[in-house]
Order: sequence, then C-alpha cells, then structure tokens
Amino acid sequence: MRTLLTVAGQTPATRVENITRCFNEAHESGFWLDIEAPDQADFDLLQDVFKFHPLTIEDIQHQNQRPKVDEYAGYNFTVLFVAEWTGDDIAMREHHLFVGPHYLVTVHNEPSPQLKALQERIHKSPELTHGKPAFLTYMVIDALVDASFPVLDKLDDEVDALEDEITEKATEDQLKRIYGLKHTVTELRRFLGAQRDVFQALITHGIHVQQSDMTLYYRDVYDHIVRQYETVDSLRDLLTGAMDVYLSTVSNRLNQTTKALTVIASLFLPLSFLTGFYGMNFAYLTQILETPYAAFAFGVGTMLVAVLIQLYLFKRRGWL
Repeated sequence: MRTLLTVAGQTPATRVENITRCFNEAHESGFWLDIEAPDQADFDLLQDVFKFHPLTIEDIQHQNQRPKVDEYAGYNFTVLFVAEWTGDDIAMREHHLFVGPHYLVTVHNEPSPQLKALQERIHKSPELTHGKPAFLTYMVIDALVDASFPVLDKLDDEVDALEDEITEKATEDQLKRIYGLKHTVTELRRFLGAQRDVFQALITHGIHVQQSDMTLYYRDVYDHIVRQYETVDSLRDLLTGAMDVYLSTVSNRLNQTTKALTVIASLFLPLSFLTGFYGMNFAYLTQILETPYAAFAFGVGTMLVAVLIQLYLFKRRGWL
C-alpha cells in the first residue's frame, strides 16, 4: 500500500505516473512516499523510477538488518527500528528510509501507526512541516524514535508489577517472565545502542544530505535515543534486582518450611525417648509403677512437661 504526501499536506494519487511527476517536482513541493508491505511492483518502482541502488532493494526484501546509515550517490539509506507490544512481548519493527535532498521514501512490512498518525496530522495542519522537505524528514524520524517511549513506560510498569507479585508470592511463572523480559531488554539495548550510533553519526559527521540547519533537530532526536538507552539499562538492573528478590523470597519460604519441620521433629525427639524408656521391662520400673493407670498418667505427664519445656525454649530463642 502506497501513501504519497507533500509538505503542503496534499495526498496525490499513487499511480506510477503521479509518483514520477511529484518526484520531479520534489524540490518545490517536497515528497514523502510511504510504502507498506511492498510487493514486486514496489521494488520495480524503487529501482526504475527512483534509481535506488540494488543493494538497498535487497536489504528491503530480506529485512533482518541492523540500524545503520549508508551513503549512496544523491541519497542516504537509513534503517531504523520501532519497538511495539505484540501480546505480552515486544517486537522490533524494521523501517527503511531513503533520504534525498528534497524527498523521503519510507518502506516497512508491518503497519506503522506512528507514520499513519503523522500523515493525518500533516494533512490537517500542513504548517507543521514549515514548507521544508528536510523538516518533513525530521518529523518522520522523530515520530519513529518517540514511538518507543510508551513501550518503555509500559515495560517499566510490568517490571514494577512483577516485583510486587514476587514479594507477595513467588511462583515459577514469574521466574519465566523475568527471563523473558531480560531477553527482551537485551534485544532493546542492542537495537537502541546501534540507533544511538546512527544519530551520533548524523550530528557529528554531517552525512545528512538535506539542509545542514537540521543538525539541531537531529541532536534532539539523539537525546531521545540516549534517554531510551539509559531507561533500558535501568530496566535491566531492575530485572536483575527482581531476580534477586525472587531467589530471596523462595529461599525465605524454604527456610520457614524447614524451620517448621525441624520444630516438629524436635518435639517428637523426647517423646520417642520417653516412650522407649517406659517401654523397657526393668524390674525397678515395674515395681515403682505397679498400676497401669499410674504408669500411663506418669508417662503422659512426663511427655507433656518435656514438650512444654521445649516450646518455652523455642519461643525464648525466637524459633516460633
């Protein structure tokens, strides 16, 4: 699916002849072509009309790239990733950008609600672009970068809720969730670290082919990525802390169980001894305890006294 937009907020038709005409007028009215789920006709359009290098077309077809900026004759090829929640996991959506002096072409396989929302904003308020193709490109990149903030906020809430659940009652499902989130955070850190390097190159080496006065804006985007990277680092530390809390909770629960069993076993030690002692057929015992009632009462009384003494000692030492 193709969407064509100018800096004036106009959305011309996306037939090849219209795209070619608008592309030739890009220096006057700007040009942003967004391609979602490209097919062979779109690949032919990119290669035949825009004359993009075959290597960039190959990158789009195979996906699984890393964040980068490659310089080609007359344009830059940029790969950016956007984090999105899919169910209970985070997926990294790959976006390809062809940035020329007066035009921008974005290609992505999955739907991009960030770009769709930006298109609607520009269509309603064309003044947002300041009439500059370079500012249009900045707005697209800024929208893609800022889309990761809500994902990180939700991930932070997930980690906080997980810590609260672990404190109340630790389960194996929580352990699996911690491992899953740690893997997700590691992937986020890897992608955000690469994107941070991409924008550092944009603001320090001046490889952007559009107006040089956009460096200040891209520095702001770079600051956003640095904040995201630092947030991911803090989330990784929080997950490590959650793992420690889980292990401590499980260990404390095991200690409580072991202590209870030890107390029960300790209570039965004197009972077992007294039962065996009074069960011996020594003449002295049979003479002292001649009647069965006296023997029973004396034996039970001795056992109760032994148990009470043990309970007193356990309570005094803080074991109960």
